Amino acid sequence: MSVQKNISLLPYNSFHIQASAAEFSTVKSVEELMNLLNGPAKLSGLILGGGSNVLFTKNVDGLVLKNEIKGMDEVKEDASHIYVRAGAGENWHAFVEYTLGRNWGGLENLSLIPGSVGAAPIQNIGAYGVELRDVFYELDAYDRIEKKVFTFGLNDCQFGYRDSIFKSSGKGRYVILHVTFVLHKNPVLNTHYGAIQDELRKMGVHSPTIQDVSRAVIKIRRSKLPDPAELGNAGSFFKNPVVDQKTFLFLSERYPEMPAYPHEEQSVKLAAGWLIEQCGWKGYRKGDAGVHKNQALVLVNYGKATGSEIFSLSEQILQSVQQKFGIQLEREVNVF
Repeated sequence: MSVQKNISLLPYNSFHIQASAAEFSTVKSVEELMNLLNGPAKLSGLILGGGSNVLFTKNVDGLVLKNEIKGMDEVKEDASHIYVRAGAGENWHAFVEYTLGRNWGGLENLSLIPGSVGAAPIQNIGAYGVELRDVFYELDAYDRIEKKVFTFGLNDCQFGYRDSIFKSSGKGRYVILHVTFVLHKNPVLNTHYGAIQDELRKMGVHSPTIQDVSRAVIKIRRSKLPDPAELGNAGSFFKNPVVDQKTFLFLSERYPEMPAYPHEEQSVKLAAGWLIEQCGWKGYRKGDAGVHKNQALVLVNYGKATGSEIFSLSEQILQSVQQKFGIQLEREVNVF
């Protein structure tokens, strides 16, 4: 373990934004992490996983840690479930493939989501009718204030839509070390999302397995979302807004074609991508900052856009959606 000085963060963020860290170090164990956090270095508060959900708008004055704590193992099981623990530094999709290879169900709808295992509960990642909290059991996290490791159960994490305690009141306080998932030995498929059903039909699959569902999800994601390795982006830049019934009825009368989905507590989730597209942003480009041509929810870096340029574009989009629909979108990406 070593601390490097003035390191470019371009290789460590999927937006391919040029920024630098005054100090940078990778940690591969809990012991290394604690030594660094309790040492003399000035920690910036930024812990990087896969770098797939961060937008750098400035250089980082302080120490940036890259979490590379690895390991995947089964910790216990019962007649119906297997409990699998993964290190926070494991690649998320590689972990999904690990579970699929053993025919453990639960993560197939979350295939190909970029990022690391440790970042997944922070965001409460979700896709195609499944959220991380649906398969979550517990996690271990280092508390930078108390200077010791705590275990968080499901309720402790305060999961919400693309939200958790680690993104809100506990932001910057905890460093996630390991995450344990509860998976099904006899998988129950979740294919009610029309896109999955349509893709399975195209594949000629009538009695799908979890592997088939994963392949369908991967095909859908690749058809809609740009590969960060080829075009800088952080996936969905904005959350899908959740509105009350009164607001939904008001908007649906004026925009009957507006996509909407039932949500918790008599609320309705709207499609942020559709709202943005109706404001004319889909395919927009100014310099190297733009909105993807196939999915208006994704902001992209065509080459040498700065984080400030991407952020400025997101501000314009927020304002136009507010002006047209009266809805305040929220960024899903963490801005630093």
